[in-house]
Amino acid sequence: MLTIKNQIAEALVAGVRTMKPDAELSAEDIRSMLEYPPDSAMGDLALPCFKLSKLLRSAPVKIAAELSAGLSLPCVAKAEAVNGYLNIFLSDSYLCGQILPQVLMQGEAYGAPDIGQGKTVVLDYSSPNVAKPFHIGHLGTTVIGHSLKKLHEFAGYRCVGINYLGDWGTQFGKLITAYRLWGNQQSVEEGGIDALVALYVKYHEEAEKEPALNDTARAEFHKLEQGDEENIALWKWFVEISLAEYKKTYAQLGIEFDSYKGESFYTDKMPAQVQKLRDMELLKLDDGASIVDLEAYGMPPCLILKRDGSTLYPTRDIAAAVYRKETYDFDKAIYVTSAGQSLHFAQWFKVVELMGYDWSDKLVHVPYGTVSINGEKLATRTGNVILLRDLFTLAIEKVATIMEDKNPDLTDKDKIAEAVGVGAIVFYYLSNNRIRDINFVMEDALSFDGNTGPYVQYTYARTCSVLAKSGAYDASDLTVTAPEEADLLKVIARFEETVRNAIADYEPSVVTRYILDVAGAYNRFYHNCSILGAESETVKNTRLALTQAAKTVLGNAFDLICLAKTEKI
Repeated sequence: MLTIKNQIAEALVAGVRTMKPDAELSAEDIRSMLEYPPDSAMGDLALPCFKLSKLLRSAPVKIAAELSAGLSLPCVAKAEAVNGYLNIFLSDSYLCGQILPQVLMQGEAYGAPDIGQGKTVVLDYSSPNVAKPFHIGHLGTTVIGHSLKKLHEFAGYRCVGINYLGDWGTQFGKLITAYRLWGNQQSVEEGGIDALVALYVKYHEEAEKEPALNDTARAEFHKLEQGDEENIALWKWFVEISLAEYKKTYAQLGIEFDSYKGESFYTDKMPAQVQKLRDMELLKLDDGASIVDLEAYGMPPCLILKRDGSTLYPTRDIAAAVYRKETYDFDKAIYVTSAGQSLHFAQWFKVVELMGYDWSDKLVHVPYGTVSINGEKLATRTGNVILLRDLFTLAIEKVATIMEDKNPDLTDKDKIAEAVGVGAIVFYYLSNNRIRDINFVMEDALSFDGNTGPYVQYTYARTCSVLAKSGAYDASDLTVTAPEEADLLKVIARFEETVRNAIADYEPSVVTRYILDVAGAYNRFYHNCSILGAESETVKNTRLALTQAAKTVLGNAFDLICLAKTEKI
């Protein structure tokens, strides 16, 4: 569709210049003005000529009429001027002759914009705190981050996925204290991360009654920082137990990381950055703490060192960014975290800029909204969490029950139930604009009706079933004979543009909504157009080619949002 839009934009610029030869207007300007009308009766594309009125010093109605009279292109069936809008109807035969063969030929590469060749993107996402459960609150950073990685890879970027584990900090002093007081090796080995969580929760319960425990925990973390062998051994053990559990969830989501370097990795890399701040006279003392004053930039001070000289999150993040630039030479570094951390990122991004790093403008924070369960905030220390593994299990069991009822002879039922069950959760989350807060209602997430993951996966399975029944077909002579065919073709043509928009906005929900558009268009086509029983071989071949194209685009789009491709359900 981008190619078609460009052709139309070039022709419209030429039309504008017949009205005003010195008009300062580019094809890109026109292309950015083109809209997709809400109703197909208003055209496939529309140009609101109000935006040209000031430039041309003419009424929008007159501009639209003159442009419609001069618009003659193979891709345009007709153009109509209506109330100041230029409504453009695309040629079905042109789309059939250009788009359909392109999809069939390019296959898995269809829709991939060539914008990332020779460029590297580092993505920091998921990054759970070690010894805490992987709950629904972690789903956002994990699936948004991985979707952005898949989108950038699809566009040709070299991508480095980093799981910046929260494997350092005072929480380990608390956990070590709790382990020594109430835990033992056998119970932790048997209980895994659940045993660690129970110890963490118990610590906070007891610390409320006995505040002196906080002093003990701080002392244990200080020993850890100083390299105490026993504490280091316990810390490494806790990290190993946690990572083994996390990797089970990542496997269900089809996610792998290129690096698991957590906060602890940067402990010895922070002093050099702190010294650089001192040398540049950016550090100031404020009540014993070392800060970078950001008042001139409308932000609170960025705290670099506490009074006791210990480091904080900004110190580690700055050191990590410098290391990643030196190691990967990124063109863009993306951080996917909750919107609640937006100020933190704005602060240390500004500090990096003030330090003279010329790549500071390559740092991108991608925020997302909070998740609550039936209106209640999540909190590890109180145990008010919904674990992802439990949520996935519920979804998988429900899918398995439905499949047993509807298709008892289906092979690989367990594998398919997992793909659809996990997919239902992921799709539900990514259907929302990332910045929106989500009140997670499990009944809605696991619904198998409406605009859901199971619905689009079933649509993909439907295309596979049709193609399996048809066998080989001839794609050399294709023609559009029904409006449902044309509608499906026009949606398919928008895929590359969708990918570009999702990358530009760092917004996976753009892809999710597009998937629903494709699924809806294909199902209307499927129900209203006989495919295997078509009236002629040419019509049958066209409809099979459209089915193959829908399968290709759905599959490519599924890959971009961590959704499994299901050939049978």
